[in-house]
Amino acid sequence: MTRPPSPPDRARVIRQALSVSVATGMYGVSFGALAIAAGLNLWQTMALSLLMFTGGSQFALIGVVGAGGTPLAAIATAGLLGVRNGLYGAQLGPLLGFRGLRRIAAAHITIDESTAVATAQTTQPLRRTGFWWAGLGVFIGWNTMTLVGALIGNALGDPKAWGLDAAAAAAFLGLLWPRLASRSAQACAAIAVVIACALIPVAPAGVPVLAAASAAILVGAWEVRRHPNSTPPPPEMPNGATSPPEVSNSATHPPEVSNSATHPPEVSNSATHPPALCNGAAPPPGMPAHDATPP
Repeated sequence: MTRPPSPPDRARVIRQALSVSVATGMYGVSFGALAIAAGLNLWQTMALSLLMFTGGSQFALIGVVGAGGTPLAAIATAGLLGVRNGLYGAQLGPLLGFRGLRRIAAAHITIDESTAVATAQTTQPLRRTGFWWAGLGVFIGWNTMTLVGALIGNALGDPKAWGLDAAAAAAFLGLLWPRLASRSAQACAAIAVVIACALIPVAPAGVPVLAAASAAILVGAWEVRRHPNSTPPPPEMPNGATSPPEVSNSATHPPEVSNSATHPPEVSNSATHPPALCNGAAPPPGMPAHDATPP
């Protein structure tokens, strides 16, 4: 049975989730303003934000539309960037263990932020807490600020002047930094930075992030070559345990039966041969008279 998280641990995870939600949600102002500038009306902007709900794909779509691209090109670009959310789902499925309607709801808020907060935790209850608080927090904040940006648009000026573009990146860095303790993690981060910086000037928005993910493949292959005989850790069980409980020997091997169970105790001679009767005593009922000792 999974032990519930302690109140301090749960409060810490919620603070992490809310900090990421606020930083990311505020940047929704930029999307709302840019979507109106690209030619979308208020209802189209809100429908795109509520139903698609993946920032990179949303910006890519309005970027293509604003540049005069065809709807097919806009959808293809947004879909390419949205592939990463499917990969997030494959990673989070075993970690969170949702079923039924919760699994369907979780699929809609499986984004960069909810994935980052969830995978930064060490137990399943804390992962679930971080996932829901980050995912729903970003969903509410992002769509609220998208509405604000679409309504007042240019009155706010350039969102970058307010530092909103850097706020989301700073929040991600705060989550990433504690996980760079090992040399392999540091090497992975360094290669990812180099790949992303090389592609940012020439590739469409979002593509450098996808390409930087190949750093994990390179580092993983390098680790396998260094430690070919290493055994990966066992997969986490749905209830938060890392391995099924060991079955005691008593379950697979029945206890040995004592000799007293298989071999009845020897019957003493006194049971088969009654003691001799004292002189003058009468034989008990049922005993032949000749068995009694004569007077």
